Amino acid sequence: MTLAETPNYKNSSNPFLSLNYESALESLGDDYYDEVGAEEFPQHLLRWRNDALLPRLGLDPQVVKDEDFIIAFGKFQGRKPLLALRYHGYQFGEYNRQLGDGRGFLYGQVRATDGELYDFGTKGTGRTPYSRGGDGMLTLKGGVREVLAAEALHHLGVRTSRCLSMIETGLPLWRGDEPSPTRSSVMIRMSSSHIRFGTFERLHYFQRPDLTKKLLDHVIEQYYQHLSSEEDKYVLFYAELVKRVAELVAQWMAAGFCHAVLNTDNMSITGESFDYGPYAFIPTYNPSFIAAYFDYYGRYCYGNQPSICHLNLQMLQEPLKAIIDKGEMEAALERFDEYYEAEYSSLMLKKLGFEDLPYPETVGLLNLTIEFLKESQVGYHQFFYEMARTFSSKWRDEPGFVMNSSDIVPVPGASIIFDNWCILYHKILNDFDCNRTNVIAQTLAVHNPKTVLLRPVIESIWEAIAQEDNWQPFYELIQAIQSSK
Repeated sequence: MTLAETPNYKNSSNPFLSLNYESALESLGDDYYDEVGAEEFPQHLLRWRNDALLPRLGLDPQVVKDEDFIIAFGKFQGRKPLLALRYHGYQFGEYNRQLGDGRGFLYGQVRATDGELYDFGTKGTGRTPYSRGGDGMLTLKGGVREVLAAEALHHLGVRTSRCLSMIETGLPLWRGDEPSPTRSSVMIRMSSSHIRFGTFERLHYFQRPDLTKKLLDHVIEQYYQHLSSEEDKYVLFYAELVKRVAELVAQWMAAGFCHAVLNTDNMSITGESFDYGPYAFIPTYNPSFIAAYFDYYGRYCYGNQPSICHLNLQMLQEPLKAIIDKGEMEAALERFDEYYEAEYSSLMLKKLGFEDLPYPETVGLLNLTIEFLKESQVGYHQFFYEMARTFSSKWRDEPGFVMNSSDIVPVPGASIIFDNWCILYHKILNDFDCNRTNVIAQTLAVHNPKTVLLRPVIESIWEAIAQEDNWQPFYELIQAIQSSK
């Protein structure tokens, strides 16, 4: 990857500017957005290009140049209109109408090779009508963190937006009480949709059921096409959104991920995870773990994520009730826990090496696993990685052999919970044919990578960048994440 300032460049040869952009959202009219411009930056250093996404856009990574990224996604030449979306939202339980795209915009919408419509959204491109006195910029560290989060979650099986590019802009930013300015960046996020729960909440606030219906029809037409011809498409849409969100939060919980700011303006109408600010992966199993320093009362702590997402879906019923019967929405929402438990159990079983187990064994094994992780406070991710690393066919011989070569678990007799866990795991192994041992080992390896984005890992990556402008650890970490090592 060449990380250099781009000289003069001929726009017509840029593959990003030659994509077939669609005006799906733009066609709704300016009740939903404002046209804006992009900041002009003093410098453009391409720090990250996600070549893994290019084939989905029909582009060959070997043909796309660094300069193409910079012209399209750093200098923002050749694309209009750029749309800052309007939305409101409940932030820490309080309704806030002073929201909207305050440091980014919708760059464009593209139909990918899978037939789905994707949005290119910017972050760090300067002031908009919704910046609320802010500068509309993104720190370089914030860009680095989001690139890492999106790639890590994607490779952990979480439905997430991803970063297409990140460019350092050379603009010094002053943040908080820092004695000197920090570096800045601009990022392109590729997501399934730019529309949020808060987009509908804003329309409800202004008492515009006509605009709500128009937007809902658009959402179903573009993102729930299989429902578009159904007579009861509106309630079916809400029911499917409930399922998508329940499964998404189950994916976070199994991955040990704490989003940190689950305001309704950070909830996608397609049930996709996006906008990673002060997120964190839990070091140990602690339902009270708080990722954001400003979450003083732990509203968005790790263990609260399912109930908060349920609440956000419940609050979405207010704007949607102008179109959808509220009783039918409430009935659909009652299935949230069912969807959540099914997805969470399935994902946790895979982390334990199994694709499927009978219900009693599933409940027993998961309960004992969580009880042990909570009691021992061994590393959450380390425990599952050690299972993968030390797994052996000898575990079938007797319970005492289960994880006996790992030094992170207690010796026999030191923990009744762990001893019972070993007994049950040994029993389950022997319920399978011995030929399944290799399959269990592979399942453990696939779902429990060694590389985890714990805070010290991220800080060490940033320290190399901040102090030495050394990006090699950053690229090596991404390579390890993408190869699931």
